[in-house]
Amino acid sequence: MSATLDKAAAENFPVAPAFLPRAWRDGLTAVYGYARLVDDIGDGDLAPGGHDAVLLGLEAEAVDDRLAMLDAFETDLLRVFGSADGPPHHPLLLALQPVVRDHGLTPEPFLGLIEANRQDQRVTRYETYADLVAYCELSANPVGRLVLSLTGTSTPERIRLSDSVCTALQIVEHVQDVAEDLGRDRIYLPAEDMRRFHVSEADLAAPSAGASVRALVAFESERARTLLNDGVPLVGSVHGRLRLLLAGFVGGGRAALRAVTAAGFDVLPGPPKPTKSGLFREVAAVLRTAPRKG
Repeated sequence: MSATLDKAAAENFPVAPAFLPRAWRDGLTAVYGYARLVDDIGDGDLAPGGHDAVLLGLEAEAVDDRLAMLDAFETDLLRVFGSADGPPHHPLLLALQPVVRDHGLTPEPFLGLIEANRQDQRVTRYETYADLVAYCELSANPVGRLVLSLTGTSTPERIRLSDSVCTALQIVEHVQDVAEDLGRDRIYLPAEDMRRFHVSEADLAAPSAGASVRALVAFESERARTLLNDGVPLVGSVHGRLRLLLAGFVGGGRAALRAVTAAGFDVLPGPPKPTKSGLFREVAAVLRTAPRKG
């Protein structure tokens, strides 16, 4: 359980910073643990030995059967919501149960994250940008919606703005992780864009990016930047510490894009990562420019 939560430090943005109220921190940590574990199942990144499989009621060897693991995980999730027999078996889901109860959370966002990882087992290439955005609707947008629910600030307009930010953050991650994703036989750069920029899969497997790959990465980065900018009013629509948290999300995405730009859009040697000072500068800029409402 701790190994899963320890991965929070590698994210582009703070997951549950210390300035938040304890109840929010506990809720965000539980939701992050859930989302991280689902991704680890889908990516085959669980700890060796099959312990997670056994916790979910499977044989240890089933840890390598990702679809079976996701099905078992969904069954355990339904225990969180009282839709299956008894309490959840996995400790991360057990920790999620009081958060769900205290905040009145619904199953849909959690189920979306599972479905995104099922899709990762079936779909390894995306033809169009619209296809990729539809994937982000499952893989990223539920997290933002959960943050709004946890903080009691969910409205239709905030959900719309949050979806824009979360889709942007997912695209930023795809841009950073082109080489890593290709190692898993996944490409999240739309095929129509690869053709437009004359980029082949072999080009993505090179040790460093040529001009065409850099142009493609710059193009997708600009798409993410536009989405982040579209979502900035979300920050201005809330107050206090939540405003700072949401600025951290937007600023984290902007700082990551700045790191990609500073690398000359060459993401193939490894994901360019923002510095802490770069993150703080971007968060401060978001706080200065986010239009205040209410």
